[in-house]
Amino acid sequence: MIPELGHLALILALAMALVQSLWPIYGIVCQRPAYQRVAGPAAVGQFLMLGAAFVALGWAFFFNDFSVVYVAENSNTNLPWFYRLGAIWGAHEGSLLLWMMELAMWSLAVALASRSLPREVASGVLAVMGLVSVGFLLFTLTTSDPFTRQFPAPGQGRDLNPLLQDPGLVFHPPMLYMGYVGFCVAFAFAITALITGRVDAAWTRWTRPWTLAAWVFLTIGITLGSLWAYNELGWGGWWFWDPVENASFMPWLVGTALIHSLAVTEKRGIFQSWTVLLAITAFALSLLGTFLVRSGVLVSVHAFATDPSRGIYILSFFAIVVGSSLLLYAIRAPRFQSGSEPVAVLSREGLLLMNNLFLVVAAAAVLIGTLYPIFADALGFGRISVGPPYFNKVFVPLTAPLVLFIGAGAAMAWKRTRRETLKSRLWLPAIAAVVVGVALPALTVGVHVVAAVAGCVLGCWAIATALEELWRRIRGTRIKLPRQILGMALAHIGVGIFVIGVSLVSGYGGERDARMVPGQSVDFGGYSIVFNGIRAEKGPNYTARVGEFDIRRDGETVAHVTPAKRAYDHSGQQMTEAGIDHRLFGDLYVSLGDSLSGKAWSVRIYDRPFVFWIWAGGFLAAFGGLLALSDKRYWRRRRARETDPAKAVRSPGHGPLDEVGT
Repeated sequence: MIPELGHLALILALAMALVQSLWPIYGIVCQRPAYQRVAGPAAVGQFLMLGAAFVALGWAFFFNDFSVVYVAENSNTNLPWFYRLGAIWGAHEGSLLLWMMELAMWSLAVALASRSLPREVASGVLAVMGLVSVGFLLFTLTTSDPFTRQFPAPGQGRDLNPLLQDPGLVFHPPMLYMGYVGFCVAFAFAITALITGRVDAAWTRWTRPWTLAAWVFLTIGITLGSLWAYNELGWGGWWFWDPVENASFMPWLVGTALIHSLAVTEKRGIFQSWTVLLAITAFALSLLGTFLVRSGVLVSVHAFATDPSRGIYILSFFAIVVGSSLLLYAIRAPRFQSGSEPVAVLSREGLLLMNNLFLVVAAAAVLIGTLYPIFADALGFGRISVGPPYFNKVFVPLTAPLVLFIGAGAAMAWKRTRRETLKSRLWLPAIAAVVVGVALPALTVGVHVVAAVAGCVLGCWAIATALEELWRRIRGTRIKLPRQILGMALAHIGVGIFVIGVSLVSGYGGERDARMVPGQSVDFGGYSIVFNGIRAEKGPNYTARVGEFDIRRDGETVAHVTPAKRAYDHSGQQMTEAGIDHRLFGDLYVSLGDSLSGKAWSVRIYDRPFVFWIWAGGFLAAFGGLLALSDKRYWRRRRARETDPAKAVRSPGHGPLDEVGT
């Protein structure tokens, strides 16, 4: 009866979501505090019910209950237990349950942290999140029930998609979804602000930590997904501009713009309408990603093959949520008046505005490239492919000014910066960026490609300016450096490391195809790759042919890699497992191809210089965001001041960002 209990828990979660949304809205409209107070307990109840449903589905997977259709289609008795649990979100129904579970977790967090918020704001935010939950719960119960039974139950299930049988896919979807869903909190704060007419410094302080937390999760999720694709797909790349990859990247770009815009709104009291619009757009793009993945309108290794009725539901839900939000924005946004003082170009807010514009234009470029083939096909123009050439030509030129603004912005003060001050702060980082950016590829790779060196200089510029700001602050104060400042600097250093990695792996990476027999060696990238032969290996649910390769330099063996071709027992699918020699300044990547005549095998070898820096930069940026989020001074001030709206108005010298840029 456990699957039936899970289904019942979903129905009760829908009831709780209706209470969480409708009761507080009635309380706000009729000014009845008792109804507003229902939002918090209802959010807790929804979390408990969805948690029960999630545990019930996990129980069915762990104990191989193949009477549940979803379990039978995505698991079998030979699947290792940790992959059986990961299979919970391995297909459409379970991943949708994970989405709703994490939305309930965010609602629970807001409910527990809302004691410092005005009751009307807290109940309004939870009500908006409850309405989103209602939409997804109805979608699940009507078209995507993970607890559907079948009788008689088969004795063996099918199998989890072999692409998903990787440790990275156990952690990547939960992190990615936490970022997707987390932007719902910022969205809910924006809708509440439009309803109440309040977008001030206090509102930004309420919104910023939730936005930053969602951004951190999404950054980790995207980085893990890129690392999984590199290790698992056997193609030697880290980003393919796949439509589903783009679906996660677009909210990240707009979310990054939102974080910076919130900082300006909090400090200067400007860009209120723009900040609210960014909050709506970030969540709208998250919903769009959900539609792209689950509608069946695109083909991707990341997409779920679903029937059109599901796509129609999600598209209708997307239209209702985004359409009503933009209508409310059009009606209410003109009430938010920014300061009349013009924004100076040589100021922190001026460069943050430019930062916002480039991020939004970049997101729009990715959106056009992602949706254009879909619209072209729908209008009868045939199937058109928009691939890496388009994105590299359009997106890459937009990133160079962004990195320049990152460095220059660190040296800017609010309102206005004197040119002499700017020169004194930036001359040394500029010289260091050029020297290190030119020397690094020369000393490690040995040749120069102009575009790659230029990208390396830009990455070094972001790192050098962040370090200069830290040094200036440490030298100019005796107090401990705030975590928010340190986290911001680490995030910018992470971006610089990422840019260096992308520039050098794109400019200097190479590949070679070879036909090899045991005992043969191939020279590539300054190394000698020796093929020692093939051995058989039996896994828990697959058989494999494993290649043995030695990597030698100057006659000495420096690494041993074992690429493999796996054949999965139940599905018969074949997968390529790469053999990778990971190094600080570059990887050698060996992929085993097909068996040829005799004992020969086709082998593809990739040289990927500095590819590790891509993921190191992503994780460092996420850690910087997490460190900034943990700033105790911010949270202490938030609790002390914001329960009283009259005290929430910013006064000079009393905000967590006042020391930034002074």
